[in-house]
Formats: sequence, C-alpha cells, structure tokens
Amino acid sequence: MPRISEINPETAPEAIQKIIADHLADGHALTAEKRTLLHNAAAFNTVEAGSYALDDELQRLIGKRAADFYEYAISQKNGCLVCSIYFQNLLKKNCIDFENFAFTPKEEILIEYGQAIAENPKHVPEDLMRLMQQTFTEEQLVVITTMGVFMIANNYFNDILNVDPAPVQE
Repeated sequence: MPRISEINPETAPEAIQKIIADHLADGHALTAEKRTLLHNAAAFNTVEAGSYALDDELQRLIGKRAADFYEYAISQKNGCLVCSIYFQNLLKKNCIDFENFAFTPKEEILIEYGQAIAENPKHVPEDLMRLMQQTFTEEQLVVITTMGVFMIANNYFNDILNVDPAPVQE
C-alpha cells in the first residue's frame, strides 16, 4: 500500500498539469513513481529531468542495451520492485531473458559493477574497480557511477514510499 497518494493528472494544479503535458509530449510515460514525485515540481524535475539527461548521456557513451542491463542489475540487487518490473518489461519487449543471456564482456563488467555499488557502495572490490578503469574512460566512469547513484536513489524513493509497481499510465 503506497504511503502517500499519487497526483491525479486531471485534478492537479495547473503548473503540475503543464509539467505532465510536457513530459508526455516528450514521449515519456507517467508512472506511479512520477505521479508520486509530482507532489512537488522541484522534486519531479530534479529526479526525472536529471535522470533522463544522464541516461541519454550514458546511452551515448556505452550504448542503450548496456545501460539498460546496468540499470536493471542495480534495481534487482536493491530489490526495488518498481524499477525491476520496469526493466523486466523493457527486456521482455526486446526478447531478452536476463538470466540466460549471452552478455558481452563489457556488459558483464557493468552488471557486476551495478550489483556491487547497489550492495555496498563503500566496498566496491578493488579488482572490479581496476577492471572498470581498464575498460572505461574516466568520463564514462563518472557517468556510469552517477547513473548508478540515480538508480539507487530512485529505488530508495520507491521502496520508502511503497510506490505502486502497477502498469504505466500512458
């Protein structure tokens, strides 16, 4: 049971309705997480605009598929039902069985890194960090790690407020 209500797009204040309209016009869906964040425009814009811009940059640097695998690995390790379901549906739509997929070596490293930072960000194994540094540029490492932090924050937000993992409203 969610701990706080979701904004109703039809009865939301005019400023929030504009944010929703712009978000939908950009081709994004209105998830339960977003409807919860919309209680405050600054919270919504910080999390959503920031994460979309960062995810675009991550995809530019490492590719969409690798970014999706990395983000899913973090959500799975965190045990966030909302984000895990989102990525499971995304992978299913692309006919990818995460448990039985032949990942590239880079994807395997990203998945391991995502799981490590989700499990214990203060103790990422040194051998894994060396492998990350050998595989990715410093710019890529900054973007990969920052996106991981955003994913963990999204997961915590969803879990703390018991955001409903219900299907997306288009």
